[in-house]
Amino acid sequence: MQNNGTILNEKKRISPKELAVQIIFWVWALINLFPVYWMFTFSLKSNAEIFGENVAGLPREWLWSNYTRALQVGNIGKYFLNSVLVAVVTIFIVMLVALMATFALTRMIWKAKKTMNSFFMLGLTIPIHASIVPIYTTLSRLHLLNTYLALIIPYAAFSLAMGILICTGFMADIPMDLDEAACIDGCGTWGIFFRIIVPLMKPAVATVSIYTFLQCWNELMFANIFVSDSVHKTLPVGVQALSGQYMTEWGPIGAALVLATFPTLIFYAFFSKKIQDSFIAGAVKG
Repeated sequence: MQNNGTILNEKKRISPKELAVQIIFWVWALINLFPVYWMFTFSLKSNAEIFGENVAGLPREWLWSNYTRALQVGNIGKYFLNSVLVAVVTIFIVMLVALMATFALTRMIWKAKKTMNSFFMLGLTIPIHASIVPIYTTLSRLHLLNTYLALIIPYAAFSLAMGILICTGFMADIPMDLDEAACIDGCGTWGIFFRIIVPLMKPAVATVSIYTFLQCWNELMFANIFVSDSVHKTLPVGVQALSGQYMTEWGPIGAALVLATFPTLIFYAFFSKKIQDSFIAGAVKG
């Protein structure tokens, strides 16, 4: 029994090197979590407390009314729903088009597919700032300004190239034998795509979804230029509008920032396993 106990104690021992690595990781985690803590406490303080001595400490008076003011006076609830709608529709369009385009580029044989792939990859080289005027002019002529499509179309267009690039790396490594076996069993092109390829692309889908969601959720420039009415404004524009001309209540702004930040954390929490799988798959491919 003593020998078994000695063996167990030896297994539980942590070497100094492992302990140092764990301490570094814990410190790094605390450094990254501190802004989240500070933003949450910031959202529950008054202006006097924010600009006073109690900058990073807990609020002396927990002003939950800041959240009520952000939702009711600042109309953050409506802007939040607008951002959710724009992000969800954009992710759906990007994923559908990216998967279908990647399937055509990697699984089908046709003459111009290399040229078309290069054309798609040109989207990664176009700066957003250089495209504002032509996009604005096009949307104006199509009478799409101050609509959801004024944001969905540009967001999907600028996210598509990255989506195809990510999906191509995954789909190219799926064996063609699966397509041939499915074809022998009677599957057509759409059956191979939806029943064989798409289920195997879940890590890539998660990666592209996270990338597209962050692009849509945090984007301010297009949302500020292409949408001017309060009906279709998104969350970043709504947070910016809380700033007053002569005086600003920073507590409600902090509350709006908390409401804008936590969906990204929740979204990543649901897809984090798939993101890790995509990184592992990429490492194995290399």
